[in-house]
Amino acid sequence: MGEMMPLPTEGMFVGRVWRPGIGPALVVHRDGRLVDVTAPAAPTMRDLLEMDDPAGWIAAQAGEDIGALAEFAVTAGGEDAARLLSPADLQAIKASGVTFAASMVERVIEEQAAGDPDLAAGIRDRIGAAIGANLRGIVPGSDRAAEVARILKAEGLWSQYLEVGIGPDAEIFTKCQPMASVGWGAEVGLHPISRWNNPEPEIVLAVDSRGRIKGATLGNDVNLRDVEGRSALLLGKAKDNNASAAIGPFLRLFDAGYGLDDVRRAELTLRVEGTDGFVLDGRSLMDQISRDPADLVAQAVGPHHQYPDGFMLYLGTLFAPTQDRDAPGQGFTHHTGDVVTISEPALGALTNTVRLSTECPPWRFGAAALMRNLAGRGLLGA
Repeated sequence: MGEMMPLPTEGMFVGRVWRPGIGPALVVHRDGRLVDVTAPAAPTMRDLLEMDDPAGWIAAQAGEDIGALAEFAVTAGGEDAARLLSPADLQAIKASGVTFAASMVERVIEEQAAGDPDLAAGIRDRIGAAIGANLRGIVPGSDRAAEVARILKAEGLWSQYLEVGIGPDAEIFTKCQPMASVGWGAEVGLHPISRWNNPEPEIVLAVDSRGRIKGATLGNDVNLRDVEGRSALLLGKAKDNNASAAIGPFLRLFDAGYGLDDVRRAELTLRVEGTDGFVLDGRSLMDQISRDPADLVAQAVGPHHQYPDGFMLYLGTLFAPTQDRDAPGQGFTHHTGDVVTISEPALGALTNTVRLSTECPPWRFGAAALMRNLAGRGLLGA
């Protein structure tokens, strides 16, 4: 997989690592070193993010220097090996779908093709002829959005994805259970039934129980296009499988130097490198998102839905790969062994290797195991 790309020199980056013989630890990155700041006041990332000023609290902690970042940015070893974990722990892991109107077209194609990649190219041409470039800058719920929907319906291309893509209500779903996301260097999983799938490079927001956005990181919302294309009711099977949610490498806390406007301007790059020599490059530009990140958070949390442990929210992606890999007209799909790197200048890079979900390490360390571990270390208060 190679070495981890350096983190930006500015900003406060917090994360989670596995310390051999100890268990999960809350860490801050300082000059290439990792400092353990786990404490009764912040035994988990959830507790840190519930603070009014987590960056200020972190800055006041001396902590314990536990080694260079490179010592934890490794992929080999067993369950007790030093490694980077997902920065999320007790938070719900949520995701927003179809938040870029341009990528909405690919969701329509999946549904119209009923999960058959052989039909995708022809449908893509029909949609392009019908609406051309009319989706750029479209505002969901606007008169222009309604006109685009009318054109697609007239062409027999109506889809429920139109409703969440350009209608008033966002699609927000559960990507995986708390503690189930994986971090930098981990294997990411594809359900073995899938033959048409792809990575989804996204920004992930960290939101506390009061709906306050505390920071941002990177995510790979691994997606099974054929499964979701057969029926939107199979979204859970398409999205939530062993090791199918990657988040990391670290959470950058919002402070005076970095905030939501930086997220709005972010430019993500994606690279997929296959063992067959195949290379795919892509981008996702956050200034083209159809729904503002703050609006997505507001649709997720409020009087209608509470998250006492906060939540992580994938914001969706502009990227939908159409580059042919295995056969003309079939577009892109993963091969096992693909190395996926999602990067953004202010957030670093998230790198993972693609496997089948059945071949990835099984998920065993859940919320109950975390609580027992922290209690045994004397980190839980009364």
